Amino acid sequence: MAGAYCLNPFRINAHFEENSRLLAPKIEYSSVAFPSNVELSRLNFYPTLASTSTSKEYASNVCCLPDAGNSINGKVPTPVLDMVENPMHLKNLTSKELRQLADDIRSELSFIMSKTQTSFKPSLSVVELTVAIHHVFHSPMDKILWDMADQTYPHKLLTGRRSILHEARKIDDLSTYTCRGAFDPFGAGHGCSSISSGLGMAVARDIKGKRDRIVAVISNETTMAGQVYEAMSNAGYLDSNMVVILNDSHHSLLPKPKLEQIPKTSINVVSSTLSKLQSSKFFRKFREVAKVLTKKIGRGMHEWAAKVDEYARGMMGPTGSTLFEELGLYYIGPVDGHNIEDLVCVLREVASLDSMGPVLVHVITKEYCEVEDNQMSETSDEIHEGSINIESLPCNSRPKTYSDHFVEALITESERDEDIVVVHAGMGMEPSFQLLKDKLLDKFFHVGMAEQHAVTFSAGLSCGGLKPFCIIPSAFLQRAYDQVIHDVDRQKIPVRFVITSAGLVGSDGATHSGAFDITFMSCLPNMIVMAPSDEIELAHMVATTVRIHDRPVCFRYPRGAVALTSPKPYVGETIEIGKGRILLEGKDVALLGFGSMVQNCLRAHSLLAKLGIDVTVADARFCKPLDINLVRTLCKNHKFLITVEEGSVGGFGAHVAQFISLDGLLDAGVKWRPMTLPDDYIEGALPQDQLALAGLSGNHIAATALNLLGRTRDALLLMC
Repeated sequence: MAGAYCLNPFRINAHFEENSRLLAPKIEYSSVAFPSNVELSRLNFYPTLASTSTSKEYASNVCCLPDAGNSINGKVPTPVLDMVENPMHLKNLTSKELRQLADDIRSELSFIMSKTQTSFKPSLSVVELTVAIHHVFHSPMDKILWDMADQTYPHKLLTGRRSILHEARKIDDLSTYTCRGAFDPFGAGHGCSSISSGLGMAVARDIKGKRDRIVAVISNETTMAGQVYEAMSNAGYLDSNMVVILNDSHHSLLPKPKLEQIPKTSINVVSSTLSKLQSSKFFRKFREVAKVLTKKIGRGMHEWAAKVDEYARGMMGPTGSTLFEELGLYYIGPVDGHNIEDLVCVLREVASLDSMGPVLVHVITKEYCEVEDNQMSETSDEIHEGSINIESLPCNSRPKTYSDHFVEALITESERDEDIVVVHAGMGMEPSFQLLKDKLLDKFFHVGMAEQHAVTFSAGLSCGGLKPFCIIPSAFLQRAYDQVIHDVDRQKIPVRFVITSAGLVGSDGATHSGAFDITFMSCLPNMIVMAPSDEIELAHMVATTVRIHDRPVCFRYPRGAVALTSPKPYVGETIEIGKGRILLEGKDVALLGFGSMVQNCLRAHSLLAKLGIDVTVADARFCKPLDINLVRTLCKNHKFLITVEEGSVGGFGAHVAQFISLDGLLDAGVKWRPMTLPDDYIEGALPQDQLALAGLSGNHIAATALNLLGRTRDALLLMC
């Protein structure tokens, strides 16, 4: 039997089946008959002047669209998801309807992924788990916290943010990352925070005498960070009631040949039954009674029984399950993360237990790599820089980025110097660095979300006579700042820090913004701080850092494509430490840029030249040590000095201000204006929109110069 759905602007929905007719009072529709061997996905009614329908009042045209996989414009119908506006709508759904809801969510995410170029791969593995959590627990009264923002998209679909998700990677940060709100009691972005914050909420709940439940969802990717185990240990000690769900998707940093040698946790009837038994009230009460009896018996009986219990549960559970028991969490699992019935059964038992202390539910899921690859390859939409992270795309399908040029320069240096090694940390790894990994083989170490370890590990490699390049995104380096100070800078160990994604990061917004690295790295006594203005300078700085042996050094570069292009790698040349350069000489205003902002200074020069203003543009290269001779020359030859940086207050401009004030240059009459990122968090948008919001575009720099020259009207016209 063939069927079709009818949609119209007046919200009159009808479903036609073979040889059927829909009649309504006062409205006439023509009969619709379909041969059983013809499939039509939708019928749409649209008003038109040339009527071909018998409808006299509302619908004037019947448009039959060809079948596209039972979809319109590639979108598969999602009937159950369409009925869900908040988690309360899941409470009365049957198991069959919950499974259909999971399928609807996966279809919806795949559709959004194909249209917006947003990667939902981590979220596709937790669809059933998310449905089960919201079916059992009562959000927002119960607090549900997520460690990985990339796994929260099903959660957002079920909590009234479906329309916002369709605009992901286009407008703001709200759709991309979990900000605090009614259904998100704590922000997620960098991972590792859910157990710590959840434990704090649980203790606050106990002190206030409330009874809400706390659920923290972590992944095996975030378990690489030490904070997770610190939080688990403290949770076991405090013994507050909370549920920790470990989403185990078998993610590993090991290459596939080595990964295949490691036995994976299996899910079968026995493991499923044991998980249900461990979570049952009867088993828990029996266990508690046994504890009380053995304590009364005394003479070491309690300790002996605890060892037997631990040994038996270790034998039944997967490898490593006793670790959580040692930390003080009651372990339940493994549970099939794609079996909604099992998930609901276990979570319902866990939710019904009082005075249990912390519980860890081990859920096994699978990664959906092929879904993302297929959807990404099928879409033919134009890729706009900033709408997605272009560095995450394959190298052959995007413009060359700073990371591409860095990899080329470092490979060139590694062919000359066999002591070069690379340590990479952070959430995921750019495709550019995969080439570096394939080239260096055993000299490339990806440690995942273990930035603290990465820094100290690099220090150890340096002490062993190697030349480590420690590659960490700016936002993630913040977590390892203590190690940078005590394990590297204070000991003057020559670790070469490569700070990626520095400055504004487009659609990833404030969560991954690299706004603070200039400030917190340049205040360290022994650190050399550099920033290239283009890819040629980047190659020079790579060559320079290889030849620094007596102190730590760092250089930063932004995310995204570069302006210059060359079919061949640039040959790096050693530059003098603390030596900047003048690119264009003028006499009216001096623009001193740091890093990528030099390009915007050149754009401002072009705008000002059209207005008859002679501008000097200088590339500082170094924030520390500062080229004081360059700064002194600029101040003495110009009445106005403007410093420009894509960083927070207290960075490059602060170092320039410190010098010119102590050197008496401010007393000599030079007028100085700093241009930095505003003292605020800038949410996700296109890069040019972010720069405009921050006031760092070429037009803003030119307008600042015009204001200094007293040409306010020209400045206003430039900003219109």
